[in-house]
Amino acid sequence: MSGGEVAGLLVAVFWAILVSFLAVVLVRLAQTLKAATKLVTGVTEQAVPLLGEASATVRSAQSQLDRVDAIATDVQEVTSNASALSSTVSTTFGGPLVKVAAFGYGVRRALGRKKSEQAPPRRVVVSRTLPTPRRTAGRKRGKG
Repeated sequence: MSGGEVAGLLVAVFWAILVSFLAVVLVRLAQTLKAATKLVTGVTEQAVPLLGEASATVRSAQSQLDRVDAIATDVQEVTSNASALSSTVSTTFGGPLVKVAAFGYGVRRALGRKKSEQAPPRRVVVSRTLPTPRRTAGRKRGKG
């Protein structure tokens, strides 16, 4: 055997080892791709119904939000009507009620002064004059 034949034999052996190694790698890669395909198929089969349910839930939530928006609009309208009614009542009855209350207060004070101006007669006991009894006009009744 010559040197060229030995070199050719070594190249052929290394080439056979390389092809065998590449064949094993390709078989393993094919198995990995099959497993990945099965995994993606399983995820797709489970994800599609979940996405359908999520879409239905979002639609339901949107309809509920539309209802809540309509209710909030109605509440805002009722609130503005109540505010307008309150200001109307305040304007209509506020002034006259204040005047009536002020008049009543003035009458009470006038009557109170008139009574306090009328002092009870003094009693005379054997050449002695007794002082007039003190009144407790400043106290308010009913508060404790």
